[in-house]
Amino acid sequence: MTRIFNSKLLWIHALLVLVLMTMALQRANAQDQDDPPGRVARLGYMEGSVSFEPAGEQDWEEATPNRPMTTGDQLWADRDSRAEVQLGSASIHLSSNTGMSFLNLDDHTVQIQLTSGALNIRVRRLGNDDLFEIDTPNQAFSVYEPGTYRVDASEDGTYTVVRVREGDGEATGNGETFALHSGQQGTFSGTDRLYADVVDIGDPDDFDNWAYGRDRRWEGSRSARYLAPDVVGYEDLDDNGEWRPDPSYGNVWFPNRIDAGWAPYHEGHWAWISPWGWTWVDDEPWGYAPFHYGRWVTIGGRWGWVAGPVNVAPVYAPALVVFLGGGFGAGADVGWFPLGPREVYVPSYGVSREYMTRVNISNTTVNTTTITNVYNTTIVNKSTTITDITYVNKTVPGAVTAVSRNTFTSAQPVARAAVRVTPQQLAVAPVAARVAVAPSQQSVMGSHANTANRVAAPPRAVAMRQVVAKAPPPPPPVPFAQQQKALDAHPGQPLGKQELRSLRPAATAVQAHPMVRVAPPGKPATPNVARPGNQPNQPGNRPGGGTPSAPNRPQPNQPMPGNRPERTQPGTRPEQGRPETTRPVAPPERNDRPSQAQPPNRPETQPGNRPEQGRPEANRPVAPPERNDRPSPAQPPNRPQPSQPAPRPQTPSVTERPQPQRTPPPPERAQPQRTPPPAETRPAPRAEPQKPEPKKQQTPEEKKREEEKKPPVV
Repeated sequence: MTRIFNSKLLWIHALLVLVLMTMALQRANAQDQDDPPGRVARLGYMEGSVSFEPAGEQDWEEATPNRPMTTGDQLWADRDSRAEVQLGSASIHLSSNTGMSFLNLDDHTVQIQLTSGALNIRVRRLGNDDLFEIDTPNQAFSVYEPGTYRVDASEDGTYTVVRVREGDGEATGNGETFALHSGQQGTFSGTDRLYADVVDIGDPDDFDNWAYGRDRRWEGSRSARYLAPDVVGYEDLDDNGEWRPDPSYGNVWFPNRIDAGWAPYHEGHWAWISPWGWTWVDDEPWGYAPFHYGRWVTIGGRWGWVAGPVNVAPVYAPALVVFLGGGFGAGADVGWFPLGPREVYVPSYGVSREYMTRVNISNTTVNTTTITNVYNTTIVNKSTTITDITYVNKTVPGAVTAVSRNTFTSAQPVARAAVRVTPQQLAVAPVAARVAVAPSQQSVMGSHANTANRVAAPPRAVAMRQVVAKAPPPPPPVPFAQQQKALDAHPGQPLGKQELRSLRPAATAVQAHPMVRVAPPGKPATPNVARPGNQPNQPGNRPGGGTPSAPNRPQPNQPMPGNRPERTQPGTRPEQGRPETTRPVAPPERNDRPSQAQPPNRPETQPGNRPEQGRPEANRPVAPPERNDRPSPAQPPNRPQPSQPAPRPQTPSVTERPQPQRTPPPPERAQPQRTPPPAETRPAPRAEPQKPEPKKQQTPEEKKREEEKKPPVV
């Protein structure tokens, strides 16, 4: 009995342990679900007119360099414009008249929406569980290997051209998949059904060469040896500073093109970017990597940037700073200074313990025990003030920047509105884990909010065009206007995923993304292999690159993209290049027939037309040689038929041809005159129009016999 009772106790104890472990795992998973991605994109370079639309918004504004980009953000490069977006593991180049956005962007997914225009993409690294996909209006192209890819979407959305200069990938659409390998170009046309033509790739054009030139900056960067490979924007450090070794911090980068009194996080503005919240956008052309990775320190009175460990995958942070409370005078309510080496960054957004560790150990050398202690204090216990940590940069002259609340929330340039902070004010200013300031609409739009709806934007047909996706994307972002009330209730703290989900319309539960049509599972299909003379136009070989031109005449099994006729029944397929209603059925053995564009009853020889092969010289007034595979030409309306019932008049022999020097017989002795057809119905002469067609001539013997029959003249 006792043994049975003990067994039951052990079973109950094991069950309780299992339940507790499950609950702990569920809590951990719930926290992990709120963790933001560790990777974002950077708008790194622009030429011409480039417009930007923040995620969830409907207003296009002037794009801002160095602005972080994430899921839902959209770009439009207008006419004669170009742009570059950097991902660390990849770079994306936009040609003119090109619209793109990120349907999804996280640590393992890059899903790009290309509605029109051309992208040149360089993929440097791709993990086994990574997804890299470019979705256009009629197909989804999956990148399977690192390499160089070019994707062009036609302006009307009816076809896509994919070129794989290096790498390997697959196009998916409407239940079919087509593989593309290095050195191949595929033209994918059709919307209800996907048609594919594959040819050898052509030479790069001007847009390709521009993109390759931008990539060479990354390939030859000296800074690559000092930091992790996926740190975004480190190639810009080469021309704007120098690396020096330091015994305390290792290799340190010092900027050399700054003004006297310059300090980090001073030349730029603040923007609200979900799901991270307050994000720093720097004005310097090199101002991305040093403000979202690593730490800052002063050495010998000079600011230097200390990157994170080289062998640890970097994790993006919106701004590696410590915030200070108000009380700085002159209306300054918000202050901040850069974190130093070995100091713990505390996110203002909800994160798991694992994320807290990753975002810190990837950006500086710090003890994990220290990270855990700070996490328990600030995240678990929700303490808003930090009192037991000494920050090295807090007392550095000029390190602290303070502005008014209005300057902070309206994305105004910080440098022109900054207030000087005295040591006495710093001594009493509280150190905060987050800045308790709620964002505004201007915070979301950024520093160019005043240009909203006053810049170039994609045509409505392009902006509202659906694309085909292979991987289902997440629901579209929630507009800021729907978040604002909840954000005001917790100033400075972004909404978690569960809160955002509750703000989405109920329709999104049925249709995840209204601008995306998920393709059904595809089966491998065989593309048409175009002949060299029938290759489609090279979209990128046009001057200036940009939107591709329509393909040339398709193969017999491929109608024209965008104008595809209805499918015909087997055996009634029209000939290539002619409308079905006017296309005659040509004999299969004919190879010498002129162009089908010639009208059916039109005379064969026209002025200036080249004679057909086998036809006599133009100066010989004889009928064409006998053609057994050609129907007889139509006779003029009033012309009598030949006396012999032959299908075609036979070509007279050389001995029967009239001699030009002979005089024709007198009219009274000639054969009955044939009535010529009216001038307006007479067909064009075949050779010499000035010579009338000779009538039937008599031989000398016949003439002699006729003369003998005449009565003698008295």
